[in-house]
Amino acid sequence: MVTEVEPLVAKIESEKREQRKALLVVDMLNDFVLPDGALSVGEVGPLIVPALAEHIREARAEGTPVIYLCDRHRPDDAEFADFPPHCIQGTSGADIVKELVPQPGDIVVPKRRYSGFFGTDLHMTLRELGITDVILTGVCTNICVLYTAADARMLGFNVEVFTDSVASFDNEAHKWALKELQNTLGAWLT
Repeated sequence: MVTEVEPLVAKIESEKREQRKALLVVDMLNDFVLPDGALSVGEVGPLIVPALAEHIREARAEGTPVIYLCDRHRPDDAEFADFPPHCIQGTSGADIVKELVPQPGDIVVPKRRYSGFFGTDLHMTLRELGITDVILTGVCTNICVLYTAADARMLGFNVEVFTDSVASFDNEAHKWALKELQNTLGAWLT
């Protein structure tokens, strides 16, 4: 005899199997990654590029959407009261590093604040794609990666962080952010 609960359990199990992920590439831009960039993370930026390039290649091969979140500021951006001018729209500093250039089918989301969700269409894009899980990569672990992860969790997304593909200009802040991502936000660190 089939009970009313069995179809509900089957539906829940089916929805679990339908989880879909997206790879978010955060601010892998010349001004952050290159040693002479306006707000460079230093020598650690170029070090994460090969691992991230491999993660991007694997995501594309699996059919996982690759979404680039890119700082793009106006020349008079208010953020420059706190940080040196960087990633100004139309300059080479705002370009994605050449090793990670988007391919057809990838999505680029410009942003002006730390979180990739704030003032952008990232949330709508993820929902339209049926995304339930986001994998975060990029820079800076303790700023844009962390705040994008926080907003992702607040919006109900599961969060994973590829630890071989995140970096910051401050190693202590990087380590603190990884703990915060895991312990407070419940992100999976892999």
